[in-house]
Amino acid sequence: MFLPRFLDSGASFSQYFQIVPAWTEELKDEAYRIRHQVYCEDLGWETVRSDRRETDAYDVHSLHLLIRAVATGSYIGCVRLIRTDPVTPDQPLPFEKACAAALDRKICDPSRLPREQIGEVSRLAIVAAYRRRKGEADQAMSQQMEDFGTPDQPRFPYAPVALYLAALELARLQGVATLFTLTEPRLASHFGRLGAKITAIGTPVEHRGARIPSMMDVNGIISHLPLIFRPLYHVIADEVGHCRVPWN
Repeated sequence: MFLPRFLDSGASFSQYFQIVPAWTEELKDEAYRIRHQVYCEDLGWETVRSDRRETDAYDVHSLHLLIRAVATGSYIGCVRLIRTDPVTPDQPLPFEKACAAALDRKICDPSRLPREQIGEVSRLAIVAAYRRRKGEADQAMSQQMEDFGTPDQPRFPYAPVALYLAALELARLQGVATLFTLTEPRLASHFGRLGAKITAIGTPVEHRGARIPSMMDVNGIISHLPLIFRPLYHVIADEVGHCRVPWN
């Protein structure tokens, strides 16, 4: 389908950014560096480390994605898809630990779902130069929709939206049917306006501010993306799938 350039979200995204699957140790290291910069140095959510890499035990069975700025070639953001541990699949995902008492298991009980078909979106981070606007200094990513900016400083939140779409596509490729996340209430509303339904499955918990345990139906979101965002999804899906080695 032909769209005018100013309506083609895929072409606009490609003008500024590129999704890069982090399948080598060198690329994973870039993600760990970004996480350290954002989570440890900027926000103080994690302890500063001498090697300037923010990692944890879940990285061993996670898949990582980066976003690169076309103009500079530098990596400016990352996200990971945490899979259940293939050796001990009943081990809880991070949100299952943090929200054990807050989950409404009448809505969804993650422990009863096929463990190989669930995952968690985690550690989404955008470097300060691409997220800091008024009121955003203490956030890991931009979350506003009001302004689209200029060609020199695009304001549509391509980076966080693209990383979420990339995580959804990566989950789809991995056979993950349900994604979980701990999210701010306003972020769930924000992505809801993009047509990405995020369903709350419990009461808020304190985790770097109020966070709600939420779930996403991977295929449902992808199938029902608004028309305006489908070109963006197709560009991102191609970049996620364009990998010289298998993810799994």
